[in-house]
Amino acid sequence: MGRIAYLAAFGVCVLVSPAGSAGAARGESYLFDDAHFHLTNYVQKGLTAREYVRMMASTVKRSTLFGIPLQQTWSYFNSGNVAPTYYLQTDAPLYYYSFTDAMIAHEYLSLPPQDRARLDPMITGFNPTDMYAVDHIRRVLEMYPGVFSGIGEFSIHKEFVSGKVAGDTATLFNPALDRIFDFAGEVGMPVIFHCDIDVPFTKRTGPPLFYDQMRDVLARHPKTTIIWAHTGLGRVVMPMPASASTGQTDERPPAHVELIENILSDPRFNNVYFDISWDELAKYAVVNPDVIARVAAMFDKFPDRFLFGTDNVAPPNIDANVRVFRMWDPIFAKVRPATKQAILFGNYERIFDGARARVRGWERAHVQH
Repeated sequence: MGRIAYLAAFGVCVLVSPAGSAGAARGESYLFDDAHFHLTNYVQKGLTAREYVRMMASTVKRSTLFGIPLQQTWSYFNSGNVAPTYYLQTDAPLYYYSFTDAMIAHEYLSLPPQDRARLDPMITGFNPTDMYAVDHIRRVLEMYPGVFSGIGEFSIHKEFVSGKVAGDTATLFNPALDRIFDFAGEVGMPVIFHCDIDVPFTKRTGPPLFYDQMRDVLARHPKTTIIWAHTGLGRVVMPMPASASTGQTDERPPAHVELIENILSDPRFNNVYFDISWDELAKYAVVNPDVIARVAAMFDKFPDRFLFGTDNVAPPNIDANVRVFRMWDPIFAKVRPATKQAILFGNYERIFDGARARVRGWERAHVQH
């Protein structure tokens, strides 16, 4: 059992399980904190929290915990008796499934305190096009005080998904999105936000379609901790390579690393972080030695602005998570030890430890007991 740390200033007790706890005493050591983990899939099935903590064992020290805010429709007239469990398995629409937050809270509260201390549940079950989305988030905090640390992952532009969601199309211009970020900043909740940097299968002569729109959103919310998931990339939303050419000698599209560094070097965006979750992102980062060197140099230049995550959806065992981690070995072998430590552990714990304290403080001030 880990040591107990009493946060007297906030009137709460938190059980901390650091790397030097019983697991490490047995000669074991944690590999990473997981900033991006889905307990359930697109039909709200998956692991129990107890199963996940057992999987974490001495491999994963801390982890976010969230479901998926979208439910895949099983349309008999589309797939017959074949029940889809993933959005690519059917043409039927997706719809927002708010009960996912109650499911996550239920699973979290079923755990003993020492296991809860390793998890940071996140609120996801809202429609980001709905001006009432903030009311849902507030209601979840009021109903489950002491549970949730942040918001997300939720999506605006997402390849193959956005077009399947029933109802209004999510955009970066919708004031409902601004209300979510404003409320997150008020409460102190970090937001894990999926927004593709571009539309699929596009070659451009300038910045990706959604890049400037994202910068505008980020600039409007300097008091909110925003974590841009997968650095804006996806399965087919690919990075612009540094060698890309427009056919002109004096112009080229900016490379993806350059786009990220432009945000990280701008003091207006000191509240912005990137998670490097998903094997689909890792494949781009390790594609060749030149890219590996460039990504490693970026990590060393901005070591406090990246968080590792797996983005696996209800995996049957820890192997899939470790496989994503190992994909980054060529890059972690090049960065400074302090950079690797920050990306795998330090940044997560700084952000989410701070969030826990701030959210609990907001709850004490606003939730009636």
